[in-house]
Amino acid sequence: MSNNNPLTTLNQQYFLQQMNVKQIIDMFDLLPGVLFWVKDKQHKFIHANQAFIEHQTAKNLSDVIGKTDFDFSPAHIAKQFITDDLKIHAGEQVTDRLELNMTLSGDTAWFSTTKRPLFDDQGEVIGSYGMTRHLHKQAMALSAVHAIQAPVDYIRAQYAKDFTIEDLAEVAHLSVSALERRFKKHLGKTPKQFISEVRLEHARRMLIESNLPISQIGHETGFADHSYFSKQFKKTFGELPSDYRSSYVAKVKID
Repeated sequence: MSNNNPLTTLNQQYFLQQMNVKQIIDMFDLLPGVLFWVKDKQHKFIHANQAFIEHQTAKNLSDVIGKTDFDFSPAHIAKQFITDDLKIHAGEQVTDRLELNMTLSGDTAWFSTTKRPLFDDQGEVIGSYGMTRHLHKQAMALSAVHAIQAPVDYIRAQYAKDFTIEDLAEVAHLSVSALERRFKKHLGKTPKQFISEVRLEHARRMLIESNLPISQIGHETGFADHSYFSKQFKKTFGELPSDYRSSYVAKVKID
């Protein structure tokens, strides 16, 4: 039954007006295993909870404020976070995205990530906020991970090789249609999309961490056709591989 009592609504509005924003964001310190952050539109951190601070091996909040992902993460990962920010600023949303990331110990683990744009009173985007949580204690999420673990592990190990969706289905002991349904259900993408993302992620890292020719990087990350590699890279990261490498080199020189 709906509550249309105007007095109740006024009480709610008054209560919310009296609440200090810091009180609200400090509540995220009460959520175990959840990393929470707020960034301005220049991608600088303006707040983070204690779990996020510890994850970055920082001592306190002052060690995080004013810095960007480039101060805490490998360059190819930091650049993806910035790319994510730009998409969020443009109105996109990320909700419970299942992704592999680094734990505090440096190991790879599954995380669930949510991100949203941050607006001012006039409705203008002034930044973004997000949260991510390690799924090691989430039984339902772990069952989802288990359902796709074998094919995901295979893709991450064999991404540079030429294999088919049928090969992947055989590894997972599933039909192709069942494999595709599982990927759609648990990752929100097809096996082909996930394969492409893994290959592009490795290519992006190599563009920054090596001086190899771009065509060779494409080949070594599983892309037989150079033009297709460039097209997919731009579609995913918003830049051609050559521009991506150049922009990173220019940033390093400025810093």
